[in-house]
Amino acid sequence: MIKVLVADDHTLIRKGLKQILDDTEDMRVTGEAETGMQAIKMLQDGEYDMVLLDISLPDKNGVEVLKQIKLNHPQLPVLMLSMHAEDQYAVRSMKSGASGYLNKQSAPAQLVTAIRQVASGKKYISGELAEQLANGLTEGYQELLHQTLSDREYQTLCLLASGKKLSEMAEIMSLSTKTVSVYRARLLDKMKLKTNAEAIQYAISNHLLE
Repeated sequence: MIKVLVADDHTLIRKGLKQILDDTEDMRVTGEAETGMQAIKMLQDGEYDMVLLDISLPDKNGVEVLKQIKLNHPQLPVLMLSMHAEDQYAVRSMKSGASGYLNKQSAPAQLVTAIRQVASGKKYISGELAEQLANGLTEGYQELLHQTLSDREYQTLCLLASGKKLSEMAEIMSLSTKTVSVYRARLLDKMKLKTNAEAIQYAISNHLLE
C-alpha cells in the first residue's frame, strides 16, 4: 500500500485527489496538509511513502517546500502538482529534487501511473514534456529567460507580476524590503529588462501567473 501525503490549499482538489487514490487498491491518502509548513511538520510526525505537493501554496513557494522536504527526507519521492503548463515549472522542480511533475488537469489514470512510478523510485514526466525536451536537445536547447533565474528571483518575478507591492512581497517571502529589491534588480538585469512594467508584461505573455 502506497501511503500518500497530499499538500494543497484547495479543499476540493484534496478531496478529488483522495477519491481517485482511495478508489485505487494499492494506494491511500493518509495525510492532508493545507500549507507548506504543515506538510513539513506532518512528514516529521508520520510515515509516508510519497508526497503530492502543490506548487502554489499560501505560505511558501512549492519549490521552497520541496527543497526543505528533500533536506529532511532525501529518499522521499515528491510529485509536484500545478495548474501551470509543464514547460513553466517542470525543469525547475526536477532540478530541485522532485521525482515528477504533473498538471492538475491531467487524467486520473495519468496521476495513478505517476504515483506508482515515483513511489518505486523512478522519475515521471509526461510524454508531452519528454517530447519537448527531446526536441530541445536536437534543436540546441535554449533556456527561456525566466529559467535562468534563481528560485528567489523567480518568486520575486511572479509576485511582482501579480501586483504585489514591495512591502507585501517582503512579508510573503519573509525577507527585508532591501533584500527583495536586490532580487528584483538581479532578475531585471538577468532578463535584460529595464522596468517593472516590462517584467510584468513578460510574466503575462509567458503564462507565469495562475
